[in-house]
Amino acid sequence: MKRPGWNLEQLAGALLGRSHRAEAGKDRLKLAIELTRDVLRVPADHRIGIVPASDTGAVEMALWSLLGPRPVDVLAWESFGHGWGADIVDQLGLDTRVITAPYGELPDLTRVDSTDRDVVFTWNGTTSGVRVPNAEWIPLGRNGLTICDATSAAFAQPLDFERLDVVTFSWQKALGGEGAHGMLILSPRAVDRLETYTPRWPLPKLFRLTSNGRINEGIFRGETINTPSMLCVEDYIDALHWAGENDGLIGLVARADANAKVLTDWVDSRDWVTHLAVRPETRSNTSVCLTIVDPEVAAGGDEAAAACARGIVALLETQGVAYDIGSHRDAPPGLRIWCGATVETRDLAVLTDWLDWAFAEVKSQFMDSTKYVELQSQRQPLPLSSQS
Repeated sequence: MKRPGWNLEQLAGALLGRSHRAEAGKDRLKLAIELTRDVLRVPADHRIGIVPASDTGAVEMALWSLLGPRPVDVLAWESFGHGWGADIVDQLGLDTRVITAPYGELPDLTRVDSTDRDVVFTWNGTTSGVRVPNAEWIPLGRNGLTICDATSAAFAQPLDFERLDVVTFSWQKALGGEGAHGMLILSPRAVDRLETYTPRWPLPKLFRLTSNGRINEGIFRGETINTPSMLCVEDYIDALHWAGENDGLIGLVARADANAKVLTDWVDSRDWVTHLAVRPETRSNTSVCLTIVDPEVAAGGDEAAAACARGIVALLETQGVAYDIGSHRDAPPGLRIWCGATVETRDLAVLTDWLDWAFAEVKSQFMDSTKYVELQSQRQPLPLSSQS
């Protein structure tokens, strides 16, 4: 979701046709790093780098470069956490405990080793709508490293950098930037691990953060490993300037909180929908995930709830009201509505009226048993009369 007031003219100064290794290109990349530090309040002793392949590339770079000397705890309560755990176990073959919880819940954080094991987790479960409420469960001064995938939390939730050794995110999530670029933030402890430990597996060039046993400082000055899109860089800079002009991190968090509250207040007054996240204190303020709990629909089982959700998504898309609000393919069927800071609160208030309307339309069709049986066999969106 682009920031309010965004238009293509904002990118008129992009260095198109120029090398990112030219001084002008390096200056723009360096500015993106500096603005990131300012808006996110990253400590001065932490390094910030622009890396390839979005948040996925940043996380994998950290896993392959840093893990190995200690056993690992992985927290997994949604698809991305499970993915990181699978990579660590199946690809790296490390001594790993994957501490899990079902969609909608948070794992027991007291089971995480408080001292010696490395820890890998997502701060905000993008596909479940469940986030950690804070970082107090991570002790200061622990021996192991803490690697945090923060891609849908950065710029919307405060991150405790004193307790996090690696933080990753991508531009397209909370600030609505274009994809393909990731951010990697390293604490001094993470840098020390890079300079004192050599993985036993070969590292592809795109993952190499060191040269001759020392950190490659150029990466953290805007000298990227691969060729970035300077158009995307300019778009990210524009979003960071907008964030700075709107009270920085405090303003961004407040906007996301206000947006999520609109949906929470609406859900609390409805009996057909509820949050996937069980506990209010762990509910995301960005990727809000909802499930259909209407008693008549629920009587049809999981397939009925899934069909109802698909019908709502399809109907609102045909009306030009909302796009891509279906749950993630790996998550329980339902709705997933983005509430990050670039969304206007008033638009979400309008959306709740449309959601009520769409549900009523879908349910009226849903109760036609002939059409429902046909739907179950075809597993297609509900055959809405307004679409014919």
